[in-house]
Amino acid sequence: MEKVMVGKGAEIELVLVALAAGGHVLLEDVPGTGKTTLAKALAASVAGLFKRIQFTPDLLPTDLTGLNVYNPKTGEFTFRPGGLFTHILLADEINRATPRTQSGLLECMEERQISIDGQTYSLDPPYFVMATQNPIETQGTFPLPEAQLDRFLMQISVGYPNREGEAEVIQRFLGGTGRGPLESLQAVSSISDWVEIQRLVSSVTVHRDLCIYIADLAAFVRRHENVALGVSPRASLALARAAQAYAVLNGRTFVKPEDIKYLAPFCWPHRLSMRSTIRAEGKAQVIAAALSAVAVPTENFA
Repeated sequence: MEKVMVGKGAEIELVLVALAAGGHVLLEDVPGTGKTTLAKALAASVAGLFKRIQFTPDLLPTDLTGLNVYNPKTGEFTFRPGGLFTHILLADEINRATPRTQSGLLECMEERQISIDGQTYSLDPPYFVMATQNPIETQGTFPLPEAQLDRFLMQISVGYPNREGEAEVIQRFLGGTGRGPLESLQAVSSISDWVEIQRLVSSVTVHRDLCIYIADLAAFVRRHENVALGVSPRASLALARAAQAYAVLNGRTFVKPEDIKYLAPFCWPHRLSMRSTIRAEGKAQVIAAALSAVAVPTENFA
């Protein structure tokens, strides 16, 4: 993936952590920073089903989930699957669809299944949603509700490359069809590989002291004077699962406090609701304050 995304090793690792943890990722940044390219690079690197859905105001929930179509020849209804039936889904500009359409993602992201007309269809693992949105342009958009944001394990900002990295991007993507290294990117892992990785993640040891540490961080955030709605128990569990995945990808069978401190700024800020007078930047400050104030557990050698 780094053949395509120059100087974005940390962001790529976070995406892989989310995939290994069985979560989903929300990529929020200004246009042209490589959000869609990052998703395509992941899809090309994993030999699985990949679908891209461009979210627009006229997109319907049935375009995502599918619907039963009447066949006049047989006199029966036939199910026609929608775009959600895949392994890796790119939900491009998710905040341009109406809340009704956005809600079509809730069941599949949380329960890995889709219910239509009383029939439930299971989605093949691993199921991974990467959604993108532009935080600057608000005209014609519909902000994601808290329930939808809570379904994303992480929110990541790709950010601008540095001077050397931007020059390298220009060189790599010049010529040809303009897709650059994406054209030659080959799959280096299979779907079964990631199913096995997710199984390994669930077996990683998380000491009870670290569970208490996460609970203390959550309690600090909920009590903060600038927070209207703090992180939920689902958010605490998501942070622990992300730490397990981070440990696996770094060759460990146990979670360290440093894993939790590193991942909290990506797993929690988008789940917070701030008071009306506080800007969005205050979310990161609240998480930083919690990590600074709450004591990190240490080993009791006795």
